[in-house]
Amino acid sequence: MTRAAAFTLLELLIVMGVMILVIGFIAPALTGIKTAGDVTSAAYTIKGVLDQARTYAMANNTYTWVGFYEEDGSRASASPAATPGTGRVVLSVVGSRDGTTVYKTGSPGNIDPTQLIQVGKLTKLQNAHFPVLGDVTPTPSPAGATFDTRPAPDETFGANSCRFGDLQLGSSGAAPTADTQFPFQYPVGNPAPSAQYVFTKVLQFNPRGEASVTIQFQNPSYYSYTMLRAIEIGLVATHGNSAPSPNPAPGYYTGNVAALQLTGLAGDVRIYRR
Repeated sequence: MTRAAAFTLLELLIVMGVMILVIGFIAPALTGIKTAGDVTSAAYTIKGVLDQARTYAMANNTYTWVGFYEEDGSRASASPAATPGTGRVVLSVVGSRDGTTVYKTGSPGNIDPTQLIQVGKLTKLQNAHFPVLGDVTPTPSPAGATFDTRPAPDETFGANSCRFGDLQLGSSGAAPTADTQFPFQYPVGNPAPSAQYVFTKVLQFNPRGEASVTIQFQNPSYYSYTMLRAIEIGLVATHGNSAPSPNPAPGYYTGNVAALQLTGLAGDVRIYRR
C-alpha cells in the first residue's frame, strides 16, 4: 500500500518560520511605499484644490481664497472647534459673492464674512504635515526639474512671504508665511468664536487667475495681497500626530517629502518629489 505524502510537524514549523522571516523583511519596504504614495497623493489633492479655486475665480470673474489649517491628527476632526496640532491638514476654498475683494486694506485689515460663499467641500488629508522647507542647495543655475534643483521661492519680501509651512507657528516661527490680515472661517459667515475652523494661512486668486499672499508694507504700515514669482508649499508624511524632524540642516528632510510651487502670474502649480 502506497503511503500518502504529507508534511511532518518539523517541516511545517520550518516553513512557518521562513514565512515569518520573509514578512519581517518586506514589511518595512511596504510601509515605505505606502507613505511615499500618500505624500504624492496628498500633493496632487492640494494641487487640485488650488486649480479649483483658480478656475472658479476666472470662470465667475471674482476673487477666491484658499485657507490652510493643520490640526491634531490623533483627535477627532473639529467638533465643535478644531484642535491645532500636527497630522491632519485641512483646506477650504471660499469666493466673493459680488466679485470684489470684500476686505478693507489697512492695519489691521478685515474681511466681511457675510460676502463669502463656500466653494466645494472641506478637503482633509490624514497623516500629513506642512513643514518649512529649507533653501534649495546648491542654488540651481539654471533650475532643474528635481526636488533638490527646483527653483528657489520668491524671497523679494523675505522668507516669511513665500513659504507656507508650520502653519500653527504663526509669524513667530522660523520661516512660515505670516498670518494673513484677512482670515475667514468655516462655516462661512460664522464669527470666529463659533467657527469650526479659522483659516489664517490664505492664498488669494484674482479674476485673472493670478495668485498672491499677504505682505506687510511700512511707511505707512498696511497689509495687502501681493503677487510673487513663486510661492512654495511643503508637505511631509507623519505617523499620527508625530512629524519627522528636519535633518541635517533646518528645513532639510531626507524622507518622503514634496514641494508644491505656485507661480503668481500664471497660477500654475508644479510638484517636486524627493
